[in-house]
Amino acid sequence: MCYSAQIEADWRRYRRQYGVEVSLSDFYDLFYRRAREGHKIKVPKALEVAFADAQSEQERGIAALIAEYNEAEATRLEQELFKQRKRLADAERSLHAKPTKTAGEHRRIATEKTEWILGKLASLKSLDLTLEDQRIFPGHYAPVIVMEDGRRVVKPMRYQCRLAGKPAFYDTKFPGTYNARRDSLGGFWKEQFGATHGIMIANAFFENVSRHRLEGRELAPGEKEENVILEFRPRPTQDMLIACLWSKWQAPGEAELLSFAAITDEPPAEVAAAGHDRCIIPIKAENVEAWLSPASSNLPAMQAILDDRERPYYEHRMAA
Repeated sequence: MCYSAQIEADWRRYRRQYGVEVSLSDFYDLFYRRAREGHKIKVPKALEVAFADAQSEQERGIAALIAEYNEAEATRLEQELFKQRKRLADAERSLHAKPTKTAGEHRRIATEKTEWILGKLASLKSLDLTLEDQRIFPGHYAPVIVMEDGRRVVKPMRYQCRLAGKPAFYDTKFPGTYNARRDSLGGFWKEQFGATHGIMIANAFFENVSRHRLEGRELAPGEKEENVILEFRPRPTQDMLIACLWSKWQAPGEAELLSFAAITDEPPAEVAAAGHDRCIIPIKAENVEAWLSPASSNLPAMQAILDDRERPYYEHRMAA
């Protein structure tokens, strides 16, 4: 499973290197909905900063919606900061009068939350990106390249695919649909495979693995399984053009949902040795056009593209 990925959101690179246009209307709709629905719509900061240098009227409209949301978010955080500072002051007074475990716990929690809020407020005011700002997780929106009217277009899509025609509760019934196993392309994903293909550009991916598998050993008697998160980066450093499937979901009275899943396959030796049993599929640049313009009558050609993948060495380390 691809638990998380570090995405690329520099539109100049999309245009220059991959001949991609930005679907500004889709991004406007996304940020408009977020300004109205708030935290229900999760967008990494990298997608906001991509519109910081707005040039066209549409781009300025998107930037205005981002500013509107961030202003509301800053107000919400400042209100929460006031609550946590009051909680901290109350705990300090209680500890001064009579030290108790409860008061100590309140002080710890309030201190940690205060530091976290101050960090979020500082991030809202800055255009500098950290690696964390470029990461997506299931449920987050990411830029996905698709073919539309013969043109390569990048659209924002949710990283968890809700198949067209399925009820909304499939999100919870099938929570793992942010990945599409290659061995299920002809089954669960048969309506998408050979029909709606996309590409996500990423520079790294992250996976949950068991510590004992990472260390190449069995669990010791009485030892509980411990989960760790590994960061995998291709060497040599490169953009990975990750093969994806996507769907447009519509229902009466509901907003249209564009969502996608990354295709995964058996892992290369170094990923398997690190304790993980799946891996994303980066396709070759010369296969992009064919991948984005699939023919359902020629699925073997699509499988051949997945076989003829890029094969960097995936260097891993413990995620920060």
